[in-house]
Amino acid sequence: MSDNEIPLPDLNSADAPPITGDTGYTEEEHAARIAADLEAVFDVPVQVSAVLGRSKMDVGELLKLGPGTVLELDRKVGEAIDIYVNNRLVARGEVVLVEDKLGVTMTEIIKSDRN
Repeated sequence: MSDNEIPLPDLNSADAPPITGDTGYTEEEHAARIAADLEAVFDVPVQVSAVLGRSKMDVGELLKLGPGTVLELDRKVGEAIDIYVNNRLVARGEVVLVEDKLGVTMTEIIKSDRN
């Protein structure tokens, strides 16, 4: 950890502050306080990728691709897609149509060890 980094509390640990109880805060007030505490990171840019599938090909084949080319991917229709944030797998989801635009709904959050 560098001198500029501030350690963040593990809100999932056993010694994390309770949501309600002796703090005197309602659940809504507690959620508002957490949101206010996290406000400093709201403007941090992240790269989000939704991977529908993958395909391997030689450079020669890649150069022959043009508009309307259909690529065979390693996934089937209806199979979950992978959602990456900053190149780290964080969730799986489904493609949805929202007001004539494609979107992704998360159906499973992937927990990973942060070694």
